[in-house]
Amino acid sequence: MGRSHEIDYQIKGESIQIVEVELDPGETVIAEAGAMLFMEDGVQFQAKMGDGSNPNQGLFDKLLSVGSRVLTGESLFMTHFTNHGNRRAKVGFSAPYPGTVIPIDLSQSPGNELIVQKDGFLCAAFGTKVSITFNRRLGSGLVGGEGFILQKLHGDGKAFVHAGGTVIERTLNNETLRVDTGCVVAFESQIDFDVQSAGGLRSMIFGGEGIFLATLRGTGKIWLQSMPIRKLVQALAPYGRNSGKEASSLLGGLLERS
Repeated sequence: MGRSHEIDYQIKGESIQIVEVELDPGETVIAEAGAMLFMEDGVQFQAKMGDGSNPNQGLFDKLLSVGSRVLTGESLFMTHFTNHGNRRAKVGFSAPYPGTVIPIDLSQSPGNELIVQKDGFLCAAFGTKVSITFNRRLGSGLVGGEGFILQKLHGDGKAFVHAGGTVIERTLNNETLRVDTGCVVAFESQIDFDVQSAGGLRSMIFGGEGIFLATLRGTGKIWLQSMPIRKLVQALAPYGRNSGKEASSLLGGLLERS
């Protein structure tokens, strides 16, 4: 795999952030389908099967890569944005729900790798390989997508990961941290990751923290999010169920019919 393109970027916004990538002529950034917010004149995009990190990849390998993306719930294609103009041009990307954009230099990660939750990848410099990895631990399989199916980013350029709410970056030094399964955004590949039961039966049922917790152990960086999409949906759901409660009362019904 060749070197990734060296892209410049700015992250804008506070509670709902976007990443603005500036491309030199001929440079390319890859992104999840539907992530583009805007692009300046000279930038053109093309949907392709795969990330393009291996130009000699055969059809079978491409189909295998596409099949793995389907398992993560992502689109069959990735979008490649290339500056075909003769001067620098910008393209902006936004995440599908409110949160924070985390810039990560893969060249600074051990093994040039980063493990990301299956819906966390936003965009990256061309040359970055995006693949999936399975956590073969039994506990991870029991909670399905949260910890069982993960994405692996490999390369030596910039990658951008999306997180919900506030982001916490921590460095473990031969330590163990237990976290809500949905709150793990990313971690370096040398970190041991597992999903285990939350404790005794009473705590699991009445504790309100879920049946399983993620366990991260070792030495390296991890990134956590305060508001994963699951919690956001749960927080908004009561408003959907109760939106017509007042109108459905006797007085409300009489007023509506009058």
